[in-house]
Amino acid sequence: MISVLVAAMTALVVSLLGTPAVVKLFRRQGYGQEIREDGPASHATKRGTPTMGGTVIIVATCMGYLVAHVLALRNPGRGPTASGLLVLGLMVGLGLVGFLDDFIKIRKQRSLGLTALAKFGGQLITGVGFAVLALQFKNRTTGLTPASTHLSFVRDYAGISLGTVGFVVFAYLVVTGTSNAVNLTDGLDGLATGTSVMVLASYVIIAFWQFGNACTRHATANCYQVRDPLDVALVAAAAMGACFGFLWWNASPAKIFMGDTGSLALGGLFAGIAIVTRTELLLVVIGGLFVVETLSVIIQVGFFKLTRKRVFNMAPIHHHFELAGWVENTVIVRFWIIAGLAVAFALGLFYAEFLSHGSLG
Repeated sequence: MISVLVAAMTALVVSLLGTPAVVKLFRRQGYGQEIREDGPASHATKRGTPTMGGTVIIVATCMGYLVAHVLALRNPGRGPTASGLLVLGLMVGLGLVGFLDDFIKIRKQRSLGLTALAKFGGQLITGVGFAVLALQFKNRTTGLTPASTHLSFVRDYAGISLGTVGFVVFAYLVVTGTSNAVNLTDGLDGLATGTSVMVLASYVIIAFWQFGNACTRHATANCYQVRDPLDVALVAAAAMGACFGFLWWNASPAKIFMGDTGSLALGGLFAGIAIVTRTELLLVVIGGLFVVETLSVIIQVGFFKLTRKRVFNMAPIHHHFELAGWVENTVIVRFWIIAGLAVAFALGLFYAEFLSHGSLG
């Protein structure tokens, strides 16, 4: 538990103190955000605000993870694990894709960066690479790999196996869908960052609970067959601390934006954690706000193609409410409330499933 707290606090301090330095550096280099021309008029004042702040979140998360493990060297068997490193690798890989997207936007002074093909190509390489590696690295004692080929909600469904190829395709879809969902949500100051804090907090709880009730510790009917739950909790805690620190500067009026660098990285991190904790389908509930934002875009685009009419004033849906007259801060806080309710409901489902397999005793 101490290592989890150390990871969170280290990442928090690095992000909180490091972000202002990055803001100054990016301002000096002219790394400013470009704004959609068809967006709300109130967003015009945000043009030129430093972007690519996701680099701070990624660095702070890795620093938190590293420091926690350095301080835990006295405890044998508590070093970095395959699950933790793979999830971090997925985060960094998608962060690199987002960084290239942001950098092209800045260089070409436009709101579009990588082409859709190039962006999906980067997600394909990173997501498939993660999925293939996640089926390797069997634990010597349990034989468990970081990921499982079975479909999972709170734990593996024993009778529903996707097979190796099916799992790789499924994992790619989860990684791509989640990273793009966070990217779509990152349209208002602090909206995606604050929501990410809640999602990561839920995964700290879930992974730590799995660690305390792992089948290697307590062979009961409701134990969890997960390879490295404690290390995954540590990664989630580090990322949560990093997002907390970044939110201080990203809250309205934002001094810096995370950009695609941060949104793709965080989305990939959520997907990776869900896969290694065997909670892929539960992620749909945990990230309920991200799902709503994504569905609003799908509905808007699909309905417009069919009827040449729009369902919303603008998509993603947070812009719809802005154009309907809601003040930006009102939209952000109310959407945070929705995100918090989704996370609370998901944790309730997780715990109820645990109890359904037997009593705490």
